[in-house]
Amino acid sequence: MNAPDENRIEPANVQQEGGEQPLSPVIRRGSTRPGPSAIAAISWLRDLTVSVLIAVVVILFLYQPVRVEGTSMMPALVDQERIFINKFAYRFGISDIQSGDTVVFWFPGDPSKSFIKRVIGVPGDKVQVTDGQVSVNERPLDEPYVPEAYRDHVSTPLRVVPPGEYYVLGDHRSSSNDSRMWGTVPRHYIYGKAAFVYWPLDRMGLLR
Repeated sequence: MNAPDENRIEPANVQQEGGEQPLSPVIRRGSTRPGPSAIAAISWLRDLTVSVLIAVVVILFLYQPVRVEGTSMMPALVDQERIFINKFAYRFGISDIQSGDTVVFWFPGDPSKSFIKRVIGVPGDKVQVTDGQVSVNERPLDEPYVPEAYRDHVSTPLRVVPPGEYYVLGDHRSSSNDSRMWGTVPRHYIYGKAAFVYWPLDRMGLLR
């Protein structure tokens, strides 16, 4: 809190003519200075503002906000949901693209469009779908992110994922346009990893 606004009394420094006693004391209004609490509050507010600005710059540099369109990644992602994607996750050798990652990429059939899917097979993997059951390297893939109601009965022949490419599927198998239809995605088409849902608020959280 600020110090009380006091009136300070000081002796006059002038005398009447003839060497008489000084005039009556004059009253000067004391100057108001911020107290320790106010100084601490200002410092805290300044530090908070700087921290927020730094955080915003970092988020905008590392992450990109995107809007999900369509239902192919339900229930993990729903139509019109807003998410942040990490633009640098797969650059500069920071991390490798792994099976299970949810990635954003330019659609190989039309690079003006962006898709978001889950990586199922990495280079060298043998992927096959039999009546809706996905197998990787001749082993059935456990997919807890695909509810039974979202499965289909599509079958595809065995495909070996080429070097530098990835096999991707949507979680909502019965409504997804993915590698079963048009093949694998070249590495250089993948430009981000889905990281965080920020809207709507009731679905806010990290993506797995």
